[in-house]
Amino acid sequence: MESDRTQKRLKMSALEQLKKITTIVADTGDFEAMVTYKPTDATTNPSLILSASTMDRYQYIVCNAIQYGKNQNGPLENQIVEAMDYVCVLFGCEILKIIPGRVSTEIDARLSFNTEKSVQKALKLIGLYQSQGIDKERILIKLAATWEGIKAAEILEKEHGVHCNLTLIFSFAQAVACAEAGVTLISPFVGRILDWYVANTNTKKFEPLKDPGVLSVTSIYNYYKKFGHKTLVMGASFRNIGEIKALSGCDLLTISPALLKELENDSTSITRYLSEANAKNQNIEKISIDEPKFRWLLNEDPMATDKLSEGIRKFAVDTVKLENLIANLFNKETCEC
Repeated sequence: MESDRTQKRLKMSALEQLKKITTIVADTGDFEAMVTYKPTDATTNPSLILSASTMDRYQYIVCNAIQYGKNQNGPLENQIVEAMDYVCVLFGCEILKIIPGRVSTEIDARLSFNTEKSVQKALKLIGLYQSQGIDKERILIKLAATWEGIKAAEILEKEHGVHCNLTLIFSFAQAVACAEAGVTLISPFVGRILDWYVANTNTKKFEPLKDPGVLSVTSIYNYYKKFGHKTLVMGASFRNIGEIKALSGCDLLTISPALLKELENDSTSITRYLSEANAKNQNIEKISIDEPKFRWLLNEDPMATDKLSEGIRKFAVDTVKLENLIANLFNKETCEC
């Protein structure tokens, strides 16, 4: 009987095996990929929205957003901002027609150091979703895990009942601060941590279980489960399927279409490495994070400092590119849908 169960499991793809122990999230703005791989949730960011907005098959979404912006009062600059917010929401609405779970929509990276404006933008996006008939329970507001972003998430969660996904997590200090703020979910970046170590150390290759990004997510997961934090951990930014498999059992994993395809074509057996039971047995010291300690620990971690700053800059660059794309279309008499 046990042999039969093993044979049945081995016939399943690695992706299907993962889905039984981890919630799979599509890291894409491409609807067709979501239909193919059937993730529970989906997450977007400015880079993914920019990429999708340049595809012919999604021009109808961009056109609708531009028309919405043009119908708003105020100067052209404000109308472009309105179109920008609306295009992100419209992509989210389309995604929610495909997936059963939640979609993450990201706050403008240029607000990463402004708590008040981040809260205002988040509530505006939630309002736009609600105008489309989407309940806020299906939305995760995505913010960079700066101190200001974490404080914005705390306000949104506790005062407005808005669920948040804190992104660009590269350090244990960020993760602890997020848990203490009561955020719904965090996205620690695996591949970008690996990139830094490959670029800045003498080691150029890592086995999956020794991958520094995998080790970072594992330590965060174990800490959360050991001390009963409700914040969920969603491993993100993978460079290969070995990293993904090494985090099997994590609460969620957000995966690009290319790696989802690899997992679907892989039939090797998946070993569960992360579990709450195992985390409870870890010898871990509980810590607490206030603002001075947060800033000091982040300052003392050159990898986290570099990658957090770089991530914010890159998202901001793609946000400006999307703004320019929309601004150029504003100048046309008609939008070529």
